Amino acid sequence: MKGATKTVSLEKRNYRKPVARYSTSFLSCLVVMFLAFGSVRAQEQWPHVVPSKDGTPISYEIYGVGEPSLVFVHGWSCDARYWRAQLSHFSKNHRVVVLDLAGHGHSGSTRSRYTMKAFGEDVQAVTEATNSQSVILIGHSMGGSVIAEAARLMPNRVIGIVGVDTLDNIEYPMTREELDQMLAPLKSDFQAGSRQFVKEMISSETNPLTREWILSDISSAPPAVALSAMNEMMSQYITGEAAKIFDEILIPVFAVNGDLWPINYEANRRHMFSFDAIVLKEADHFLMMDRPEKFNKALEKAIHAILQKRVKEN
Repeated sequence: MKGATKTVSLEKRNYRKPVARYSTSFLSCLVVMFLAFGSVRAQEQWPHVVPSKDGTPISYEIYGVGEPSLVFVHGWSCDARYWRAQLSHFSKNHRVVVLDLAGHGHSGSTRSRYTMKAFGEDVQAVTEATNSQSVILIGHSMGGSVIAEAARLMPNRVIGIVGVDTLDNIEYPMTREELDQMLAPLKSDFQAGSRQFVKEMISSETNPLTREWILSDISSAPPAVALSAMNEMMSQYITGEAAKIFDEILIPVFAVNGDLWPINYEANRRHMFSFDAIVLKEADHFLMMDRPEKFNKALEKAIHAILQKRVKEN
């Protein structure tokens, strides 16, 4: 979380008896053609799978066409479903790619450690599998740390990154003792601890059904995966890696954040090639779900700004 899972439905159709003028063989051919066409259409909607660097199968989906491609990366204990409100909007003009990081959603979960670098390799595997040459990475919460790693791995593909309610202070000071205190409730009772942890990031104005869906979904995540990912993510703030990685990423960085936490522009700009942010008032940590229309407009602005910077550089 701060700084820190698709179902194919089959409709039953009632078919009338064939009228006399059609032969049985002709009708059989029609049925075969209909089923074949339906099968192709269904397969087009199914998720794809690509092995990550360590062989872990990573599930992803593609919508729309057009570059730059937009690769959306979910946050801690979430998955690709959290971007549902962005798919139709952005796939009108871009190839939109959503994926489940290892240990999340439909992807494999055999790792012993869920590091940000390994997650970055998941994003790299998916991006390369789509053959996207010009890419903007968009990451929510923990996804901000993940897309930073992915951008470092793909300097010739990624032209910009956008953090979603993340990257507010990459120099955030943290000690091992503070991280242990943060992890303690999650280790003691993951379901209860994670609900309380996430509850504090959701506005009281958020739709109650949306709030409960988020809390129930995240608290049902595999504890071993969640604990490992949280420890690996926050440890980067202890070691300073959270900031150092941006010294190697020479591309524009944007943030589209809610106003729950302040942004340390100076700290970020000490390490980032460039940094700007769009803050949505009264938006919580899950702003892409809670305020989808405002969020989509803000993300459009961030994407446009990245493209403008690229034009000026060239």
